[in-house]
Amino acid sequence: MIEELIRVSDEVELFTAHSPGPADKTLLVVHGGPCWDHTYLRDPLTQLAPAHRLVFPDLRGCGRSTGGLPPDRYTPDLVVDDLIALLDHLELDQSDVLGFSYGGLIAQRLALRTNRVRRLIVASSSIPPVPPNAFPNWPERTLRQSEETPTTLEGPARTHHNALTSARSNVWLPESLPDYLSRINNIHFTNDWDAPYLAGTLPSPRYPDALTRFATSNLPILLLQGRQDMTFPAHLATEAATAIPTARAAILDEAGHMTHIDQPDAWLTAIRNFLA
Repeated sequence: MIEELIRVSDEVELFTAHSPGPADKTLLVVHGGPCWDHTYLRDPLTQLAPAHRLVFPDLRGCGRSTGGLPPDRYTPDLVVDDLIALLDHLELDQSDVLGFSYGGLIAQRLALRTNRVRRLIVASSSIPPVPPNAFPNWPERTLRQSEETPTTLEGPARTHHNALTSARSNVWLPESLPDYLSRINNIHFTNDWDAPYLAGTLPSPRYPDALTRFATSNLPILLLQGRQDMTFPAHLATEAATAIPTARAAILDEAGHMTHIDQPDAWLTAIRNFLA
């Protein structure tokens, strides 16, 4: 993997890891968080190289990309602008795009604002909004979320703490936990997005009428979800696939929000089959 800072605007450089591979089989990977970086998604996706060209940027204010910007410079639309500029820099008219969790919402905005997305993978995220009663009567979820302890830490240390204490809410299988904790400890966490979020000024990443827009588009979509996801309920993926003629859902059993860690082989197989 080549790692470099790529300037995408006068104010932002994106730390980007990318692999050799055919341009017409590029997969742009949009990480979640925000305030995380892309590294927790590299495995198993790097197994797609060299048949696919892989592009892993850290979003603005995340990882090793430009941070320290004014709070109003952290918005979903500015992130989409960065990704468009990144595709321009890499001389890519179109790319397959995988968006994970919060990144799944960013990837939808990219697809609906532009014609730059060839195929879209919405992983551990959702197209319909998550309703308030999305997780009724799930004692295991309540138990695991009770482990998410508050902290007096500030800055990136706070983001790191929150990731650690929510670990069992994000991975389902006990045997997956050591791998996940190891990945967390190697992430370059930030806290740049906290200020607009806590101030209530951060715009929603969810694109208005996304379900209706996708239902009338011709964009191939894979909705890739863990059945035990405690953040985005799996039934929303099934509902979206029913409403969108060009979408299909892959719901993986014995997998939580970090489906790629609980079920890496099945997760990668679903992606390979979709991109074939």
